[in-house]
Amino acid sequence: MIELRDVRHAYAGQTVLDVPHYAAGQGEHHLILGLSGSGKTTLLHILAGLLKPTQGTVMVAGQDLMKLAGHALDRFRGQHIGIVFQELHLLPTLTVVDNLLIAQYLAGESQNRAHAMEVLESLDLADKANAYPAELSVGQRQRVAIARAVMNRPQVLLADEPTSALDDVRSQQVLDLLAAQAEQVGATLVIATHDQRIKDHIPNQLVLGDLATA
Repeated sequence: MIELRDVRHAYAGQTVLDVPHYAAGQGEHHLILGLSGSGKTTLLHILAGLLKPTQGTVMVAGQDLMKLAGHALDRFRGQHIGIVFQELHLLPTLTVVDNLLIAQYLAGESQNRAHAMEVLESLDLADKANAYPAELSVGQRQRVAIARAVMNRPQVLLADEPTSALDDVRSQQVLDLLAAQAEQVGATLVIATHDQRIKDHIPNQLVLGDLATA
């Protein structure tokens, strides 16, 4: 489902990421672990097709992302990749359900309100469908972001630091939600984090840099 070969990325001539090989099978759950500045968010953005590496091959859901650009890349991302950003990026002028429906619109899919309500129901958010993000708690907004990420039944679900700012109880809840939603749609789940509390929950791990002092 995911395979990286000889992926390297540099900023201003300085290498910030070097991954000779990495693979994740369909439906597997993986962690990308690393301290701040280790390149884990860079790698997640490469997997999402939001950033092209300096060199290498990036295969996601059977597609070489290096061979896509512009609208074709945006369309592929919308149809096959779900992303939960560290900053949730919910649109404040849209209701909860419309924040989900816009994911279908941007992917070129027909908007299916019934499916959006099913996704919200699965995350105990059906009663918030017509609320606006500012009317929700932090935890509810995070669940909406997860709902939007799985709206198009992605083959790959990516999450950037979803637990680092949470206490132990909420951290476990978010981890469970991500895992459950990924399993529901059969997606490969990849979480980028420096949160050492979740290391024991997901055995498939790629470590970037030195975590000895983490």
